Amino acid sequence: MAAPEHRVTCHLDRLLEERGMTLTELAERVGVTVVNLSVLKNDRAKAIRFSTLTGICEVLRCEPGDVLSLRAAP
Repeated sequence: MAAPEHRVTCHLDRLLEERGMTLTELAERVGVTVVNLSVLKNDRAKAIRFSTLTGICEVLRCEPGDVLSLRAAP
């Protein structure tokens, strides 16, 4: 039986645009790779470390709910 698709959506594109920041700059400031953030940004991540989410929120001055949201069930 296949695992159900997750419904979590990432809003890094919008947050980065609002702050005039690049994904590369965010990755450097958070201390993670651009590849890891790209996977998250493109909704391909299966998990995120709380330490990474905390770093993103600190750098972008936002809350976890600004970064991630849950799409409605089909």
